[in-house]
Amino acid sequence: MAVDRYNVVTRHNPVITRIDPFSPLSVGNGEFAFTADITGLQTFPEFYENGIPLCTQSQWGWHTEPADNESGAYSLNDLRKEIYEANGRSVGYNTSGKGQEKVYNWLRQNPHRLHLGQIGLDIKKEDLSPVTVGDIENPRHMLDLWSGIMQSTFTVQGFEVETEACCHPKKDILAFRIRSGLLGRKRLGIKVRFPYGSAAKTAADWKNDEKHYTEIMDSGQSFIYLRRRLDRDQYFVKIVCSEGAIIERTGRNSFVIRNVSERDELEFSCCFSPAEITEELPLCRDIFNESRKHWQDFWNGGGMIDFGGSTDKRAGELERRVILSMYLTAIQCAGSLPPQETGLTFNSWYGKFHLEMHWWHGVHFVLWGRPELFEKSLWWYGSILDRAKELAESQGYKGARWPKMTSPEGYDSPSPIGPLLIWQQPHPIYYAELLYSVKPYRETLEKYKDIVFETAEFMASYAAYDGKNNRYVLGPALIPAQENHDPRVTLNPTFELEYWVFGLKTANEWRKRLGLDINTKWEDIVNNLAELPVKDNLYLAHENCPDTFTLFNRDHPSMLGALGILPGTKADPKIMLNTLLKVMDSWQMENVWGWDFPMMAMTAARLGRPDLALDALLYDSPKNVYLPNGHNKQATREDLPIYLPGNGGLLTAVAMMTAGWRGCKEILPGFPKDGTWKVEWEGINPML
Repeated sequence: MAVDRYNVVTRHNPVITRIDPFSPLSVGNGEFAFTADITGLQTFPEFYENGIPLCTQSQWGWHTEPADNESGAYSLNDLRKEIYEANGRSVGYNTSGKGQEKVYNWLRQNPHRLHLGQIGLDIKKEDLSPVTVGDIENPRHMLDLWSGIMQSTFTVQGFEVETEACCHPKKDILAFRIRSGLLGRKRLGIKVRFPYGSAAKTAADWKNDEKHYTEIMDSGQSFIYLRRRLDRDQYFVKIVCSEGAIIERTGRNSFVIRNVSERDELEFSCCFSPAEITEELPLCRDIFNESRKHWQDFWNGGGMIDFGGSTDKRAGELERRVILSMYLTAIQCAGSLPPQETGLTFNSWYGKFHLEMHWWHGVHFVLWGRPELFEKSLWWYGSILDRAKELAESQGYKGARWPKMTSPEGYDSPSPIGPLLIWQQPHPIYYAELLYSVKPYRETLEKYKDIVFETAEFMASYAAYDGKNNRYVLGPALIPAQENHDPRVTLNPTFELEYWVFGLKTANEWRKRLGLDINTKWEDIVNNLAELPVKDNLYLAHENCPDTFTLFNRDHPSMLGALGILPGTKADPKIMLNTLLKVMDSWQMENVWGWDFPMMAMTAARLGRPDLALDALLYDSPKNVYLPNGHNKQATREDLPIYLPGNGGLLTAVAMMTAGWRGCKEILPGFPKDGTWKVEWEGINPML
């Protein structure tokens, strides 16, 4: 029987009935997103700043603040590198800002993603003073997942206000519909404000109005066309409103839409673009209709799961997390660039994206039958391939070394940690192989072969031969996925060893599929790479870390990923089960991250312990909370109140627990067979 998708989806429509700075709702299309407060617009941004900021962000909207040198910019060549010993060689990394703080910090913070514009209600009380948050009564803010339309109702001094908002599925256009008796009384308008760029979480600087300018390119009855200039950056905005409304400038970078008729309804649309806007904007009703059609198609396509009828009391909450994570990752993580860890909601790490997290943001799209949403961002690796090869060559390696924290240009941002990470290096091979598993065609091989082979070349070059012990090793100097280790002593981290085997074996499989001879160097490394480090029948974080479970039992328990994220050819299932049980017993769960719980669940599923998989996936921890809007909250972290890798990891784990993995013969391997879980599913692909 087919899953009743409409009922499964709509029973999880988020409904917010109290003003909560951690419960805004968003609309978007993967390239562009708008996050709104309880009013359905960005009316009270200050109230939300210490929770989830209200931003309008895009994949293309970036700003660079001029540096105080002659060229107005610094480059990585302006930094002195910190030198590390790497198996008899000295290698420089951009890991220290000591004595060069100005250059170091500028390169970290630029470019930064931009808040493109704030669109909020301008409501006046009877005495014409501005309405505050405390004046909002009877609020109800709802997102209809089936249509992608936000709806909000509330009252102010006895007058009801209704708002609707949505995003065009293919264009960076927002449509709004406002209904209220306050419109005809001239006590309700729309304020549109534009900020200067900022590396801060809010992506907005409202204190330097003179640093940027909003030029009116054209205007007429019920429309205005604007050019935004911020230093060397620019973008364009066009606003079109319904008959009877006017748009007026109220400041250097602010405008207001006012209803000059007696009508109690106002519609307007707002288009943002990196290039000049030459086309007429679609009508608001057409944008709403496009949104409805797009989201109906989205939910009716791809994979779906239904836990209705399950008696386990956790089933309803898990289903809610799955459905809301599908929506959030579709609007936040399905664009033409790898997403930042907070997507298009607000800035984390200046709006830059972290390539080790791309796996967690996007792999699930393939598993849930929507590979095209992941492929939209994979072109980018090819676009920076030459830059990645230059980075590897500068350090004495072959092939392509992928950056860690970067912007669209692909330069690796300086960091005490990032440049020393290596677990993002095999990711592109994993992506290509996963796509081949659902598209096993020559076309797939040809499309990604250069990425696969150049990635493998770096991996082979990076592995050093240890003649004393007749083996290949990883490190020093490196920092593993569990980032709290000294790079100068880290040797053979468990997860990275397993990933090196997976990557190089898979790359040789690609050579065979293409009719090429295997690379014997890659094969030699696979056959002679160091064994996974073990002590007391437990896998260690790395070979020089005997205190893994006492002094280093925090942050990511990444050793579990060797048989969980990965199929695990070197890992012993018995030792891994011991390790999983030890982690769940002794790890500081309040100090892990949102994707660690799905990782534990994947390991448990592969080990035949569905009970542990569900316990891990729904573990009671401050980092495993999912807010009413579906976002994965990261305890009380002010810089990272939401964390989309947690949402993506959840979807990956549930898909794996449902459809299994390559070679798995069991049905629903991640769910107990004791009758407490009733799982109906369709359209989900197995993991590797």
